Amino acid sequence: MPDVLDPADPSFARDPYPFYARLRARGPASRVTLANGTQAWLVTGYETARTVLADPRFSNVPLPSVGRPKPDSPARRAQACLAQHMLNRDAPDHRRLRRLAAEAFTPPRVDALRPRIQELAQSLVSDLAGRMERDGTADVVDAFAFPLPVLVIADLLGVPESDRMDLREWTYRVGSPADALPPGAAEEAWGHLYTYFNELIAYKRLAPGDDLLSRLTHEPGEAAADKGELIAMAFLLLFAGYETTMNLLAAATLLLLTHPGERAAALGGDPRHWAAVTEEALRFASPLEGATWRRATQPVDLGAGVVVPDQASVLVVLAAANRDPAHYPEPDAFRPARYLTERQRPAPHLAFGHGPHVCLGARLARLEAAIALPLLFTALPDLTLAAPADTLSYRPGLLVRGPRQVPVGRVPGAVLASRSNQRATGS
Repeated sequence: MPDVLDPADPSFARDPYPFYARLRARGPASRVTLANGTQAWLVTGYETARTVLADPRFSNVPLPSVGRPKPDSPARRAQACLAQHMLNRDAPDHRRLRRLAAEAFTPPRVDALRPRIQELAQSLVSDLAGRMERDGTADVVDAFAFPLPVLVIADLLGVPESDRMDLREWTYRVGSPADALPPGAAEEAWGHLYTYFNELIAYKRLAPGDDLLSRLTHEPGEAAADKGELIAMAFLLLFAGYETTMNLLAAATLLLLTHPGERAAALGGDPRHWAAVTEEALRFASPLEGATWRRATQPVDLGAGVVVPDQASVLVVLAAANRDPAHYPEPDAFRPARYLTERQRPAPHLAFGHGPHVCLGARLARLEAAIALPLLFTALPDLTLAAPADTLSYRPGLLVRGPRQVPVGRVPGAVLASRSNQRATGS
């Protein structure tokens, strides 16, 4: 066990699971020292994770900033505004803001997006194929897994078509690791996003449409969100709307490329098989590594002699809980069949969290995967990984997890699809 946990360490980012397994063996929660010098309690077991995520004694409101104030800038104002989002609130504010956004994620509204998701995914698959034909290889993350959810959430928010390329570029920058961009690029993008959403919300007040931001800006009564909350809501839905789905699509694609038997089974099966691939990818390669940070508002006894002290920082590690051997046989194996054939269904995974802050967009993420994955592999049956899997780098940190790139090419003459595959995906 290292004395200090450095989430930016490439080897840890690539495979954090052995570390989490050792923590889990020590008890329901373990105190660790992070590379920035702070200490935190990491929860890695399944049952304790569910308990903490539903326990109101753990607050989502961050501690006030300490230390010397940082200079004002558009990026700083944007980040401060984002901190007002509902994931950083407790009841009753959290319930009020969540209720406002929840209308956009009801089953009928989400299911109505299917034709648009299909259209976007087909266009992106064609673009991916064109890139491979032109350059020999292409990156699934850049060409497919990232733009699809960004464009879908732009539709939901009501971002005009003419603005979406800019939105995609700014979102890409603020979501990229710091070492992947030129100096100042992320800060500039933060400023652009803050200004853009400020102006878009003002426009929606004057010319509302049939979209979420229009409905939120015209919400009547005391439950309505103020201007800062509206901007924070737009930020949160944008980032939450693409981060989980991007990492899910990237990880699932990589898993199918490195598990040919599972790929063949999915292509030879029906939509249930693709749903099983999605659920197992969510469990096995959790796109959210951890839930949002929480703090204890009083000493909390988690059992087995572990007492989390008052005001301690606590992180529920979803990726670790989803590999708890007490709930998942062979937890470190990618086995979609566990969601198909076992008499006793596996425990519900925690990839979307649990409790009052469970992800609003879970249904939308599943729908995007249900459409995008079979379309990708049916349209490109000769798709192959263009680099050794163990050389791929992963996004650093403790909150989101996914491969930074998934380079792919095509193998001429390879045939993996069949008529039954095409019938199963509706193509």
